[in-house]
Amino acid sequence: MSRQSISFTKPNDEWLKSQIESQEYSSKSELINDLIRQARNQQIQIDWIKSN
Repeated sequence: MSRQSISFTKPNDEWLKSQIESQEYSSKSELINDLIRQARNQQIQIDWIKSN
């Protein structure tokens, strides 16, 4: 797995922390990876709709 360093705005960091505190996710990495997966799946759907 590739390791990255990213910065978040204060509101985004607070939202990420709240998701972890609510036990939706166990870490920021898990949450960010899930958000990226969702965005990729959404893009696949958009591309499919555009091609039809």
